[in-house]
Amino acid sequence: MTTYLIDASPYIFRAHFSMPSSLVDPEGRPAGATYGFASFLLKLLAEEEPTHLAVAFDGSLTTSFRNEIFPEYKAKRETPPEELVSQVENCRRVAECLGMATFIDDSYEADDLIGTLSTLASGAGQKSVIVTSDKDLAQLVSESVTLLDFARETRYSVAEVEEKFGVRPEQMVDLLALAGDAVDNIPGVRGIGNKTAVALLRTFGDLGTLYQRLDEVEELPIRGAPSVRAKLESGREMAFLSQELATIHCQIPLQASLDDLSYRGADRDCVEALFGKLGFDRIRQRITNWG
Repeated sequence: MTTYLIDASPYIFRAHFSMPSSLVDPEGRPAGATYGFASFLLKLLAEEEPTHLAVAFDGSLTTSFRNEIFPEYKAKRETPPEELVSQVENCRRVAECLGMATFIDDSYEADDLIGTLSTLASGAGQKSVIVTSDKDLAQLVSESVTLLDFARETRYSVAEVEEKFGVRPEQMVDLLALAGDAVDNIPGVRGIGNKTAVALLRTFGDLGTLYQRLDEVEELPIRGAPSVRAKLESGREMAFLSQELATIHCQIPLQASLDDLSYRGADRDCVEALFGKLGFDRIRQRITNWG
């Protein structure tokens, strides 16, 4: 059996910016993100036919417990438009009405919820498919966990992660620790780009070993090796801070069992009430699995 773990935010954003702004509910409120998200979920159900799945939502689209560690975390992101934010709860309700387990937390991010749920599945001997377009979740890929970029119809196993990013999944955190991540405003080490970070990790394996053997950096056949060593030395604190920010927590307190993730089909009464309220008449015809 395989558990599908859906990272909701990328697909809500994608739906909001791809659907026409004229798509509104009977009260005139924006409904494009909700409609697009519902369409995505129905397509996923039809194509993947999951037996177990869960949808993880971000309690906040801009902050998390990581801001307590580094206040500037995600600070450079544009504030999500209100017409999108106002639809997040309806997106969650759509997932619930379609019979999917949903998880949301005000402190932990969807990534941490997915990490914990994938650990739960692995502990029960199940494989997991993480449905996302976020590269940060590639750190969770293993022999039992794959990543599915559903919109691009691309799947990543351990080999595909290494081919795409130049490092193994377990090195992805340290890649972000060194090169940073502009999207989440993870600082990394100033002056260390992705190419140099990959070369360092291929040589030393991980961040801790790199700093233990820092003197050896000057001997590497990389451009400006002495200056790279100096940048690493001055950026040591930021490197380990960035490592902490980039690490997905896989053991957060979460009341869930594998049985809770069983897919039992859509709730007809829930669908009729919510979809009727939203004015989603035709899309209801795409629901084929009723509980």
